[in-house]
Amino acid sequence: MARIDLGQVTRLSPATVTAITSDLLDQDLILSLESEEQKAPQARGRPRTLLTLNPDAVFTICIRLSVNNIDLALVNFAGDVTCDRRIHFSSAGADADSFPETLVEAIHQFLLEAGTSASRVREIGVAAQGVVETETGQVAWSPAFGGRRIPIVAPLQAAFDADCYISNDTNMITEALHWSDPSRYSGTFAVIMLDYGVGMGLYLDNRLFSGASGTAAEFGHANHIPGGALCRCGKKGCLEAYLSDYALVRAASHLPEQTDPVSIDAGVNGLARLIELAGSGDDNARKAFHEAGRVLGYGLARVIAMIDPRRIVLTGAAMRAFAFMEKGMWEGLEEALVEDLRNNFALDVMPWNEDFIRSGLIAQSMERLDMDFLGNASRPAGRLARPDSTEVPA
Repeated sequence: MARIDLGQVTRLSPATVTAITSDLLDQDLILSLESEEQKAPQARGRPRTLLTLNPDAVFTICIRLSVNNIDLALVNFAGDVTCDRRIHFSSAGADADSFPETLVEAIHQFLLEAGTSASRVREIGVAAQGVVETETGQVAWSPAFGGRRIPIVAPLQAAFDADCYISNDTNMITEALHWSDPSRYSGTFAVIMLDYGVGMGLYLDNRLFSGASGTAAEFGHANHIPGGALCRCGKKGCLEAYLSDYALVRAASHLPEQTDPVSIDAGVNGLARLIELAGSGDDNARKAFHEAGRVLGYGLARVIAMIDPRRIVLTGAAMRAFAFMEKGMWEGLEEALVEDLRNNFALDVMPWNEDFIRSGLIAQSMERLDMDFLGNASRPAGRLARPDSTEVPA
C-alpha cells in the first residue's frame, strides 16, 4: 500500500504517516517496493512507492501437542507458514523428565530442516490438550502425556533465546475464530470441542478468559454425575466420561461405566466406525449419540446460566455425528434450563479443522510481536519471566 493510501485508511496526516513508516523502515519491519501498476503515457514522475510487511523481519514457531504428535510450524512476520512438520513421540512414556528434552530436540531438528537459525526465532508458542497452567508454563494433566505436571515454558526458554508461551488448545480455537471473524465472534461467546477429549474456550467481554492460573473453562472435567462413569483423568462422573470418543464407544458397546478408557479402542478410527454404524441405523450407536447429546445439553445449560454467551460454537471430530446428537442436546437443554435463558444465544456447529489451533497461535503471536515492537509489551499469561529479559525499544 502507498503512503497516501495508508493516510486515507488511518486518517493520519501525510507527515505522521511518513514519520511512522520511516521508523518501521529503519527497524526493517516493513519494505519499500516500486509499484508495478501501469502509468498513463503522459504521466510524469516516478512510479508510486508501496510499503509492505517484511516477512523475514522475525520468525515465530507455533507448536501443537497432542496424543503421540508434535506439530510444528515456522511462521514469518507476515503471518505466513513457511515450513511445517509433524513429529511422533510416545505419549505413554512421556513425563516431566523425558518430554522437555524430546520437545527441545524436535525444535532443533525442525529448524535445521527449515534452514532457519534459532537466533532468528523471536517467539515459541505452544498449544496443548488437557489442563494447562499458563502461569507456571506447565501441562498439569493431559492425555498427551503419561506423567503429570510436564514443564514446557521453562525448558524452552533455557534452550532458546526466545519468548515462550503455552495455552490450552481449545483456547486457541476460540482466538482463531475471533481473529478471523470478529464481527461474529466477539463480546462473550464459548467454544466447545468434542474430540479425543472435551475442551472449552471462553471469550468474556471481548477477551480470551483463562482464569487466575490459566486452567479456566475445563468443561470436560466438570462433574455431571457424582460417582458416575470413569473418566480418563481418573475421576468419576466428568462430562468427558459421557461425551468423548471413548465414552461413546463404551456406551454403544454396553461396556461397564467403570471400564478403563485406556482399554477402549476408540480414537479417530473408533469414532468413525461408530458414526458409520449410526448412519446405517444401528440402534446401539444411535442411542449412544442421543444420550451423549442429552449430557451435552445439560452442560450447555450450566454455561448459559453462568455467563450468558451471545453465541456457542460446537466443533471437533464428533461434530460429524451431530445429526444423531442434536435431538438429545435440545432435550437436555430444555430439561435443565428455563425457557427465558434458553432463547438468548445462537448456536454454530462447525466442521472440525485442526488448522483452527494453529491459526489461534499465529493470531496471538502476531499481536504480541506488534505490541513488543511498539514498546508497549506487557508479559501476558503463558510466559515465564526471563532473568535477562529486555524490552525492544520503539
